[in-house]
Amino acid sequence: MKIGSLDLGERPVLLAPMEDVTDASFRILCREQGADMVYTEFVPSDGLIRDAQKALAKMRTLEEEAPVGIQIYGHIPESMVDAARMADRAAELVGGHGADLIDINFGCPVSKIAGRGAGSGMMRYPDKMVAITKAVVEAVKKPVTVKTRLGWDEGSKIIVELAERLQDVGIQALTIHGRTRCQMYKGSADWTLIGEVRRNPRMHIPIIGNGDITDGPSAAQAFERYGVDGIMIGRASFGHPWIFREIKHYLSTGEQMPELDVREKVALARRHLDLSLQFKGEPRGIFEMRRHLSCYFKGLPDFKETRMRMVTTLDREELYSILDSIEERYASLPTSS
Repeated sequence: MKIGSLDLGERPVLLAPMEDVTDASFRILCREQGADMVYTEFVPSDGLIRDAQKALAKMRTLEEEAPVGIQIYGHIPESMVDAARMADRAAELVGGHGADLIDINFGCPVSKIAGRGAGSGMMRYPDKMVAITKAVVEAVKKPVTVKTRLGWDEGSKIIVELAERLQDVGIQALTIHGRTRCQMYKGSADWTLIGEVRRNPRMHIPIIGNGDITDGPSAAQAFERYGVDGIMIGRASFGHPWIFREIKHYLSTGEQMPELDVREKVALARRHLDLSLQFKGEPRGIFEMRRHLSCYFKGLPDFKETRMRMVTTLDREELYSILDSIEERYASLPTSS
């Protein structure tokens, strides 16, 4: 699959952009575990143009995580254009690797974003969505892609026509999450319309499917039944960065990869913690890893008390000690994902 001149190979598996999840430490770990491409957390266009330090920091990427996309969101056309230009020059502005592409977030369903017309809130204003996309494409040199949903609600699933319009203004790939905004993350993702977009003879850009891909078989089905060019993994990656390795193993062999043992999971949790502390220090590097730490050891028996200690401490040495104790106590047991 190619996005502009960026070649991601056959049947690539990508890490979805997720706020408070896909920071540099997690992006690097997922790349090490087989993700073909990763994305930054959501970068607010209004925050960037005000030179907000937090927004600017989200644009800093590193060579070891490339290829990487910077994702921007907003609902004001001028702000989106300015933010896209800054993302295009990220390496110059904030150092590091910069962006291999710029992705526009028209998919986030949370109220604080969608409620003011950004993210998937833009599904109610397709003409404005297309106009913003066209302006961004014309403003930058790097490839522009879009991530969106099927529509606003069950009565307005506009993605088939919308995909053509977005392609016509110059995007170079489209990621579709198989739910409407009103579904949020409830129910099951509907891949039938994603497949319809892919089979549309007018579509020639890569179509990436997203939603409910949790293992090798569901990934294989996305490629084989719906014909997508790539897949994107979101919530299933929480505390489970090796999911990319599992999926690629299944796609290449048709067999499930053997489950990691506790020692291997402890090693990955340690690697993740090391990276988080390296980039963020204490206590932030520990605090912002809690979402993942609560998921790393799912399935271990009698683990509730240990998990509680692990996600409440802000002390580096205590957390490393807890990881040591997990390895010692459960080393002989496999875990379930």
